[in-house]
Parts: sequence; structure tokens; C-alpha cells
Amino acid sequence: MAAKRSKGSQPAEPPRSAHEPALTRERIVTTAIELLDAHGVGGLTMRRLADQLGAGAMSLYWHVGNKEEVFDLALDTVLAYGGPAQAAGLSDWRGNVVHMLEDWRATMLRHPWSAALLPRRALGPNILGRLERLSQILSASGVPDAELNVAIWSLWNYVIGATATRASFALSQEDQAAAQQRLAQLSEHYPTIERSRLLLDSDWDGTFRKGLDVLLDGLARR
Repeated sequence: MAAKRSKGSQPAEPPRSAHEPALTRERIVTTAIELLDAHGVGGLTMRRLADQLGAGAMSLYWHVGNKEEVFDLALDTVLAYGGPAQAAGLSDWRGNVVHMLEDWRATMLRHPWSAALLPRRALGPNILGRLERLSQILSASGVPDAELNVAIWSLWNYVIGATATRASFALSQEDQAAAQQRLAQLSEHYPTIERSRLLLDSDWDGTFRKGLDVLLDGLARR
């Protein structure tokens, strides 16, 4: 927690050497993302972040309130969306929904910690902007307001669930073969998943897109 500062007596920010880059919120967030990518959520502490920046831990509190704010800022930063212009999105609603959700999934796979943080963080402007654009595209495509939230949450849950599963289900080929052999021995009890070779299916991208098509087919029919 940042130290309390009385009104009118705020001390100057700690001095830095002439060769030390200025400590800014942007530098803090960029470095936090690097640490999260390397060590995950549990590996980010304010002390480690300060050390990586070559600053004192207390210096960080001139720019961010606490570690929770760092998480919020890092998450919102990586989930910024620079997809097709909104006007183009309204003319090809399905293509733009697919582009947005594939971009969302790809971003979270590049930053696996984000899938774990997203459901329990404050939603920042980049995330809200992404949801607003998605809502506009679906609304313009004909999804009525009464069903808009159902559509949004269904797509949200699908992307997060698919990403979390992909990030955590990283079996080696040997592990996959062993699991499939185990299923073959138990095929009397699990005949359908053994026959479909579920545990050997590693077409994560294709499966995601086909599942998304199923969801969008349902929305189109409605």
C-alpha cells in the first residue's frame, strides 16, 4: 500500500541517476507484462518489478496504487484490439466477429496469465472497447437487445474456456499416446471418446474455429 502523504507536504519523487530512464506508468506496465509472461501471476511482486526496473519498491507507488492496479493495467494493455474499422465490421458481421475472437484468443495464448486474470479483474477501457465493438456488430447484424447479453456472454465464455483449456492441456506426444492407450484398455467403459481419439486431437486452431462457427450459425438462425 502506498505511504500516506499529507496535503501540502508531498515530498519530491526519489532522485535518479542521470543515466537511469525515467520511471513512468508505461515502463512499469511494460515490465510487468514481461514478468507475467516469464513467471506467471504468482511470480509478479512489487519488489521483483522494482528490481527489474532498477528502482526502489516505494518509487512504484508514485505511479500505481498497488499490485492489483498493476494487474489491471497489464491485462487491459495486452487486450487492446486494433482490428478492422468499425464501419467495415458492420457490413460483414460474421467475418469481423471471427477476426475479433481469434485475435482475442491468440492474444491470451501469447500471454497465458491473462485468461486466469480476466474473469476477476476490473474491466479497463481496452476490454470494454472490445466488448462495445462486438456488441455493436452483433446488434447491427440483427441480434435483438433482449438477446444481446446472451450472445456476448456465450462468445466470451467460449473464448476464455477454449483458451484456458489450450493453455493448460499441453501434453507431449508421449503423454497423448499413453493416455490414448489407457483409453483403449478401458474402451468398454468409454467407447465413444476412445473411438473419436479425443486425447490425440491436437488441432486446437481448427477446433476453435469450428466451434465458433457452430455458435455463430446459431446466432444467425435466431
